[in-house]
Amino acid sequence: MPDLASLWPFFLAALALNLTPGADMTYVIARTATQGRAAGVAASFGIAGGSVVHTALAAFGVSAILAHSEAAFVTVKAAGAAYLLYLAWKALMAGAARATATQVLPPIPLWRIFAEGVLTNVLNPKVALFILAFLPQFVDPTATAPVWLQILFLGTLFNISGTAVNCIVALSTAAAAGLIRGSAGLGRWLNRLSALVFVGLAIRLALTERR
Repeated sequence: MPDLASLWPFFLAALALNLTPGADMTYVIARTATQGRAAGVAASFGIAGGSVVHTALAAFGVSAILAHSEAAFVTVKAAGAAYLLYLAWKALMAGAARATATQVLPPIPLWRIFAEGVLTNVLNPKVALFILAFLPQFVDPTATAPVWLQILFLGTLFNISGTAVNCIVALSTAAAAGLIRGSAGLGRWLNRLSALVFVGLAIRLALTERR
């Protein structure tokens, strides 16, 4: 494993990167705003699950395919953008149903929010390329531990940091959104805002380039 002298710069860089607002944090905020703290935490752990997949792919070299194959990159990017548009449509439909419902709508199951978080992260090829570019900078090829194991270790630390930040964001967002979620009118606008966020993320992903 990397020594402490190498880990401190990694910790600082990882924390700075995880504190920078991005697509994952935006997704957590959107889910928390419409369904509350538990949904935000579930989304955070879903994103963590997706990061585990990316780290494993990077460790075993599969992510390199995305870095060198334009067709593979475009395919994954298109699938991710389509999925985000699907989430936007679902958010709009939920808002419309809220407007006509005579009773409180059942919340989206937390397992499904978790699964959506995993898919949203996995279908973002930019995350794979970022992990592939970032983690190897802190790998020591002369260490006794193999490179793939060092990448898994560093990826796990990076993921823990990111998940902690996203959970804090979820708790903070829930505290603010909880004050207004009881209003049906504001609830509809929260769904519309979430749909707009998903569309924005889809456009951002669609415009993403490998470099």
